[in-house]
Amino acid sequence: MATIDLNADVGESFGRWSLGDDTAMISAVTSVNVACGFHAGDAGTMYAACLAAAAAGTAVGAHPGYRDLSGFGRRALDMEPEVLTCEVIYQIGALQSLALAAGTRVSYVKPHGALYNTIAHDPQQARAVVDAVWAVSPDLPLVVLPGSVVEKLARAAGLRTIAEAFADRAYNPDGSLLSRARPGAVLEDLGEITDHVLRLALDGKIQAVDGTVIDVAAESICVHGDTPGAVVMGRAVRAALEANGVTVASFI
Repeated sequence: MATIDLNADVGESFGRWSLGDDTAMISAVTSVNVACGFHAGDAGTMYAACLAAAAAGTAVGAHPGYRDLSGFGRRALDMEPEVLTCEVIYQIGALQSLALAAGTRVSYVKPHGALYNTIAHDPQQARAVVDAVWAVSPDLPLVVLPGSVVEKLARAAGLRTIAEAFADRAYNPDGSLLSRARPGAVLEDLGEITDHVLRLALDGKIQAVDGTVIDVAAESICVHGDTPGAVVMGRAVRAALEANGVTVASFI
């Protein structure tokens, strides 16, 4: 029987600005990536997400990104590696304190947005993120895009890596994510999304935007919390997986 983790991004509200239904999403998945204040989130939002995750028994991961609140961390920044390392350490540490106060802990790290995409191919920034995670704790798994530069560097450094796929994103033929600037980058049809996820979980395959079928071995599947109808999508994906004999459980 196949086993897969479902993860979602939460804690991305800021001040009076609210994004997503964190409590409902946390109950629909098995791991949550909590924003750490740089691309989204503030201390209160982060703490509330950790409290909800602790109550639901959902694993908590740090979701560090570029220091880019106005761009929601989706703009790549040309940063010196040592600066990026310190900023990722800072973000993980902030969430660790709030998680501890909420009765849970940070169990893994998943970079956000443009940082996630940049370290898939940029060795300097990838190394900076690996160094940050290692400095905080060599026992923290790092969630990565399969076949990416950061996956190779993390494994070489001795970090555990968690290969990830996306329930609601389209793929290029090389296994990278289709840019959000392109039409069709974010999948919206629930039937298409559940078919996509089942093929991932059961067969380890994805149909790319050009129609080719590529192999993707993933331990975790992401449902974006800011996608319209995200909670409905998360619940439908989980129900489809379980109905087809897939065990949905955290990789922790």
